[in-house]
Amino acid sequence: MILLVTNRRDITMDYVVAELRHREIPFYRLNTELLPQATCTMSGKDRRSWSICIDGKMVLGEEITAAYFRRPGAPVASDKVEGLGEKRYIEAEWGSFLKSLYMRLDGLWLSGPTQIFLAEDKPRQLVIAHELGFEIPEVTITNDWASVKRITDQHQAIGKPLREAVLSGEGERVMFTSRINDAKESDAASIALAPFIAQREILKKYDVRVTVVGTKTFATAIWSQANEETEVDWRQGSRTDLKHERIELDQSLQQRCVDLVGALGLKFGAIDFICDQQDKLWFLEINPNGQWAWIENLTGHPISKAIVDELEEISQG
Repeated sequence: MILLVTNRRDITMDYVVAELRHREIPFYRLNTELLPQATCTMSGKDRRSWSICIDGKMVLGEEITAAYFRRPGAPVASDKVEGLGEKRYIEAEWGSFLKSLYMRLDGLWLSGPTQIFLAEDKPRQLVIAHELGFEIPEVTITNDWASVKRITDQHQAIGKPLREAVLSGEGERVMFTSRINDAKESDAASIALAPFIAQREILKKYDVRVTVVGTKTFATAIWSQANEETEVDWRQGSRTDLKHERIELDQSLQQRCVDLVGALGLKFGAIDFICDQQDKLWFLEINPNGQWAWIENLTGHPISKAIVDELEEISQG
């Protein structure tokens, strides 16, 4: 049986579920926000001896042959629990149970939670990508105005967060990649508040998303330059009409993409490139657990089939 670890609203996982059903492969979808509704057991000696039952549907650890870590939600305590302290305690305890469960699935994951977490380190990604021979724009990770100025004095430049791209709280908003050449010395105090990535801007022909699953690569051109609002960051403006086109990478670049994912300890990765005006591809970053359903939907790339192929291979040992 294949374990799918996610949340109820994860539409991307629905594609995997459909493929598993098509192949008549047994699976258990664990929407982790529902765990406080579960009855569970876990052995202190045998890592495969555990069980979870939600709404009468039970999964046993000894049944699991492969697992896909997607978008788990934080466990949510029942509304019947009135005290805030009690709610926090219950949710924290279920969170601890979940972490222990993840450890018990080592060796069965498509990509494990620990490897995904470590692979989210963008400076680490850049170093490994450079070592593998990818073209990388001039870049610095800094909170120092002088270092930013060295980049902006030489190039049109962009800035982006190291990791957290959402400003939460009232009026929550996303921090998109932005041009930073208008930054002034008077901004030094603001820049000093937190490190960020300052990078030479590459003039684009289009963006490229390469989805890697095992040894398979699925490359897509995203024609971001057709609209002013998506020139710097194709996600900005949430344009649903951006042209997506299947493209082929040369064999050496395909292999480097596979090697990068492997070097990060993963079997899945969503790699972002820029294609410049001379058709050279420049590496930007890799999302170790990125979204991909919209790519499959718009291009027909059989990503869900490739993921299930990998899960079947893991199941077979």
